Amino acid sequence: MLITALAFAGPGLIAANAGNDAGGIATYASAGAQFGYRTLFVMLLVTVGLVVVQEMCARLGAYTGEGLGSLIREQFSIRVTAFALVAFLAANVGLVVSEFAGIAAALDLVGVGRYVSVPIAAVVIWALVVFGSYRYAERLFLILSLAFLSYPIAAALAHPQLGKAASQTIWPHLLGSKAFLLLTVALIGTTITPYMQFYVAGAVADKGIGPADYRAERIDTVGGAIFADLISMFIIIATAAAIRTRAPLDTAAQAAHALAPVAGRFAEQLFALGLLGASALAAAVVPLSTAYAISEAAGVERSVGRRFREAPLFLGLFTAQIFIGAAIALIPGNLIHLLINAQLLNGIITPILLTYVLVLAGRKRLLGDAANGPVHHLIATICVAVVAIMAATALIITVLGWFGIA
Repeated sequence: MLITALAFAGPGLIAANAGNDAGGIATYASAGAQFGYRTLFVMLLVTVGLVVVQEMCARLGAYTGEGLGSLIREQFSIRVTAFALVAFLAANVGLVVSEFAGIAAALDLVGVGRYVSVPIAAVVIWALVVFGSYRYAERLFLILSLAFLSYPIAAALAHPQLGKAASQTIWPHLLGSKAFLLLTVALIGTTITPYMQFYVAGAVADKGIGPADYRAERIDTVGGAIFADLISMFIIIATAAAIRTRAPLDTAAQAAHALAPVAGRFAEQLFALGLLGASALAAAVVPLSTAYAISEAAGVERSVGRRFREAPLFLGLFTAQIFIGAAIALIPGNLIHLLINAQLLNGIITPILLTYVLVLAGRKRLLGDAANGPVHHLIATICVAVVAIMAATALIITVLGWFGIA
């Protein structure tokens, strides 16, 4: 039944599940390992924000027939558009690197080195998209990602402190430490990710989903966001229960340990399978979202159904990101730290791009009666403001840390 549903998955479910990528898994697992159940309340709030933001983006795509890149170009000045795209490109280049780092970490668990796994993965993902079988690849990667459904089972079998987990989900048990704040911003960055917003709007428009179809797409988008974040919260619970020593994760094997209650000695292999599927899905979606955004802003052809001669900028941007990201991921270093730092960068850039979405979704001349109403606009504004405040605080702390002040 679930695999059948995935076969008909829409842009909303695909975008949300792509958010549970390599950086997401590393960040959620590290949250559980380092702070136990304390970040569950943060995730509850972040889920509300994700639902609000993703719904606005899907609505923009359905009611205008355009992606965010072209909407920003049409509704704002050239300078504002350029600023938005530069910020988006900076965030996404880091994320593409992190996806290939995730592929490397996954296959390293089963004995395949990064100098073999990363180049092969880059060529396969590129070929699947460029030669027109991306829709099938989407489904394959989603099915591979089903391995992460074992986290709810692992969370139960690891005997978590259910009362403590429940209370820390519905009531804040936050810490005032620098580490907790930075990880919270990383959680926001990996959950409410700009590429998910650009992708869902672009894919809705690309698939020809219009106002008449929006009701079904809204269910897909909202349901996908909630489903993806429930999996994220189970990752935190499973890791918190399985890893008793409260410290940041250093390896993918430590994150895989959380699956031991359900997979036993095959925990690393199961984790590797899920991480490979999630990373491969996002390694396709992230550069596609960038290609959508910049091609839309330039007013040129953009579609995964086109050939190079028909959409040279779109497919050229996709190709460049794939191979630059793969090349940087081959540089020696701690893969888990790379994944989490990419999410922190994303968390800092996210409020900039969410501001554009908020303004666009509230414009009646653009959406008519489908524009945000007063209550919806207030909730969306609060979500964006909170993300912006958290990101600004994290940026200040990070900069002060560079100078040895914080």
